[in-house]
Amino acid sequence: MEIIIVGCGKVGTTLAERLSAEGHNLVMIDLLSQKLNNIQNSLDVMGIEGNGASYNILIEAGVETADLLIAVTGADELNLLCCLIAKKAGHCQTIARVRNPLYNQEVNFIKESLGLTMIINPELAAASEIARLLRFPSAIKIDTFAKGRVELLKFKICPEFHLDGMKVLEISSKLKCDILICAVERGEDVFIPNGAFELKDNDLVSIIGSPQNSANFFRKIGIVIHPVKNTMIIGGGTIAHYLAKRLIATGIRVRIIENNKERCKYLSDQLPEASIIYGDGTNQSLLLEEGLSQTESFVALTNLDEENILLALFAKKHSPAKTIAKVNRLAFTDIIDSLDIGSVIYPKYITADYILQYVRAAQNSIGSNVETLYKILDDRAEALEFSVHEESPVTGIPLAQLDLKDNLLVCCINRNGSIRIPRGQDTIQVGDTVIVVTSVTGLGDIRDILKGK
Repeated sequence: MEIIIVGCGKVGTTLAERLSAEGHNLVMIDLLSQKLNNIQNSLDVMGIEGNGASYNILIEAGVETADLLIAVTGADELNLLCCLIAKKAGHCQTIARVRNPLYNQEVNFIKESLGLTMIINPELAAASEIARLLRFPSAIKIDTFAKGRVELLKFKICPEFHLDGMKVLEISSKLKCDILICAVERGEDVFIPNGAFELKDNDLVSIIGSPQNSANFFRKIGIVIHPVKNTMIIGGGTIAHYLAKRLIATGIRVRIIENNKERCKYLSDQLPEASIIYGDGTNQSLLLEEGLSQTESFVALTNLDEENILLALFAKKHSPAKTIAKVNRLAFTDIIDSLDIGSVIYPKYITADYILQYVRAAQNSIGSNVETLYKILDDRAEALEFSVHEESPVTGIPLAQLDLKDNLLVCCINRNGSIRIPRGQDTIQVGDTVIVVTSVTGLGDIRDILKGK
């Protein structure tokens, strides 16, 4: 596809890396030549210095023949204007990043009025992911499929779970749980396991199943599954605003520590049910005075990655809380993941996944579309949900007889809202949505799960 990206910040750069890796032709637009030079030195993209809302700049970028324009500058209004002019100047699809909570209440009106394909909000998406984790605090990461009917949950195997040495195929029979272990991280290695694969203590394991069946599995291995009752949030930015609003709506008590007095006043007006504390969230005495040792969850959302990581480590040391840290820079993910800091949220990754999901679906006009896509296992594998619209070489044939690609699992079939973990004799039918986990990247159609495709 011919894709124009306006804005070379963290989101724009992450998008360029992922879309370039999938073979798309990219044109990057930014006001700062240094940003363009940096990205052109590392990726095969064309750079244009200028304002992405300029008709002449968009014409130079090829908007008349482009398939997609993505506007991800730091200004919501500029992103919307870029998309509006692109729609008038060409016939491409448009995606705008819109972050302001005020606009979030009007998102459907804005989308329809301006003819946008998609509006993305990294902060809202990050808040939604954090809220899911606080509902199920024992999980390190939770991704959802089938409109919430299926969840992919990642957790660490501890000795008290008594899973060490157990084979994957024994899980269902011994624990009587209808879940599937679909990915395992062991040190530097990642596995898409078969039935004979043996689990070990300290493995990071991803399971898939309905929320009810997943909860049943965790209960049987001795993991606490009740949602938290209260949370302490450090940093009162946009993510904190979205998160607090969502948590309050579910009855969770929220305490926010913010070091900007004006921001505190704003949050107090917008979130009257929350406790807003004006102070330095990195002050250890303040954290302990405000009840860190008793809090059930702790979320570090400052603008500094280093602060968030250190705050999460401090919280782990002084409380039993579920800890979550927001990280923006993506260069040191391997080091961050090696630290015992609970869950780490990368808003830029979340945004990139949404857009990559759309691009995969837009490329394909055959028999199935990518409905949902997540990069998992430190970007070394993908979990995809396909919607099957017509007969194909994968439909009506028992899974055991399909010549599936290596390192690929058909994990779940959603048939008219009924969720099933498939066995060898199950078949894929027209109308199903099918969830696949694989280390083979770039799948765009359900047919791609077969060898030779």
